[in-house]
Amino acid sequence: MQRARPALLLVTDLRYPAHGRRYGDEDGWLSGELREHFDVASCSPLDAAALLGPFDLVLVRNSGPVIHHRKAHDALRAEVARRATRLVNPLIGRGDMQGKGYLVELWAAGEPVIPTVDRREDLGLLPDADQWVVKPVLGADSIGLQLLASLDDIEFEDTLLQPRVDIVHEISFVFVGRRFLYAVYAPDRNRRWELVPYAPTDDDLAFAQRFVDWNSLEVGVQRVDACRTRDGGLLLVELEDLNPYLSLDRVDAATRSAFTAALVASLREALDRFPPPHAV
Repeated sequence: MQRARPALLLVTDLRYPAHGRRYGDEDGWLSGELREHFDVASCSPLDAAALLGPFDLVLVRNSGPVIHHRKAHDALRAEVARRATRLVNPLIGRGDMQGKGYLVELWAAGEPVIPTVDRREDLGLLPDADQWVVKPVLGADSIGLQLLASLDDIEFEDTLLQPRVDIVHEISFVFVGRRFLYAVYAPDRNRRWELVPYAPTDDDLAFAQRFVDWNSLEVGVQRVDACRTRDGGLLLVELEDLNPYLSLDRVDAATRSAFTAALVASLREALDRFPPPHAV
């Protein structure tokens, strides 16, 4: 018998101890909203590959840094490809879901990105700095991040190097598909996750939109993180297009409702845009 409503699998790690964020609260609230439109079940990223079969659509949300469950994540990607599962976000994003190598590519192309290199031969291209930031290509949530005073001992092995930039604050712009929904920012640069709503200027929105347009996602959620420099400009910090935390507890009820409506529309677009999964 055909289901009256699409079945959605929400992949999330409700217990991940994210500093300054409440993964479980956000996804618990979101799953309740989605149940108004879909038949929803939730699972850990460790179990997702084995549970895809009965679902019309799979939504990856706050599933934690992939570095903690690399094997399970690779298994999920392989099973999604085998079944042609409708996955949101689709695994064609060019941002963090592929690792942070895009920062090297974008900076080399002259885009407004924190200067980033991944080879010793390119160290001379970087501006002078008092400190240097080393990040794993597959890192997230500051895992593996190091601050260096000297580049004498730097080793490039699946890592990126950036100068430490003197910033005023960080801003996160949330998009569904290519549509901007809201922004939040950290007025205190040393308290990244103490966020409040932010009213972006036209220039701010144009900055964020250029990276969303560069990305290849027509459905799903992506977050553009930027830092405001002392000269008033913005630089890209990251384009989070795998499982961006949304800070829904930091915005008002009307903004949350608008986000939910946009996400539901994007999920329905995914159902219409992509063919049903293969029978296995």
